[in-house]
Amino acid sequence: MNAMTEENPPPDGPPVLEIDGLGVRLAADRAARPILDGVSLRVLPGETVGLVGESGSGKSVACRSVLGLLPAGARTSGHVRVAGRDVLTMNRAERTALRARQVAMVFQDPRSSVNPLRRIGDFLTEGLRAAGTPAATATARAEELLHAVGIRDPRGALRRRPHEFSGGMLQRVVIAAALAAEPALLVADEPTTALDVTTQAEVIAILTRLRAERGTGLLFVTHDLELASAVCDRVYVMYAGRIVETRGTDELFERPRHPYTAGLLACTPRIERGSPAPRPVPGRPVSLAEAPPGCAFAARCVHALPRCTEETPALARYGDGLAACHRADEGITL
Repeated sequence: MNAMTEENPPPDGPPVLEIDGLGVRLAADRAARPILDGVSLRVLPGETVGLVGESGSGKSVACRSVLGLLPAGARTSGHVRVAGRDVLTMNRAERTALRARQVAMVFQDPRSSVNPLRRIGDFLTEGLRAAGTPAATATARAEELLHAVGIRDPRGALRRRPHEFSGGMLQRVVIAAALAAEPALLVADEPTTALDVTTQAEVIAILTRLRAERGTGLLFVTHDLELASAVCDRVYVMYAGRIVETRGTDELFERPRHPYTAGLLACTPRIERGSPAPRPVPGRPVSLAEAPPGCAFAARCVHALPRCTEETPALARYGDGLAACHRADEGITL
């Protein structure tokens, strides 16, 4: 399951992304609504790291903080370092330069990333030309990028408009644009959710290949733990604005330490003969703002103890990873 192979050795070097104790509160009516609390993670060069959680867990807000795209009025604490520089302390010009050169994002819906009235060639070359690249060189670079993501006739594709592409092909174009400036970090926020299974596999293969070839760090955000297992070297599991477990992909699947992680695995369909039927996680997810005292998952956990509703478990080391559960050492499942 682990994405590492002998041909793709473990990454080395300082982190391209290091989030340390990130807290985010967004303006809501007369109060500040808490979204993230104490989130910490890192991505090394050439490494694919998964951030997994249900809708409302806060994973998309964590992504946007990496690019300095939090809404106006957001209150933050902690640090978000990209290539050693703290995004949270950057001014507007510095954040713009960051997105132009060091970090790029692939969103869930590719059609929301492009202007439907402009040609694909304009979309791919505008950033390069703004950075001073001559027009002919920028066009050649755009053709090269389209070829790299598997689009046939890249020269012809530059003259087409977004509506002339399928969703899968347009997502390839968006990936090409994200890689134009050779960023050190690529953030992919649910990049395959709107695609069919076959196209999803093709896009995943492209991201994996390009990450390996270019040594780009990849933060892969998804609600699908099974998909993360096929793509990622390490996984962070997020619930109600907090990291509740993190470890290497193989270890996470072999012995999850948090009941929420076990629940996500249990609700994933299996095709192997004799595999148990999927079982949904009971209850509904809550946001950090809705979370009760103690463990936010306690109301959905059949193994909860009285202390779980009173004491918030710390993220502590168990084996080769971390888990935030009072019973993590028991290896329980849902």
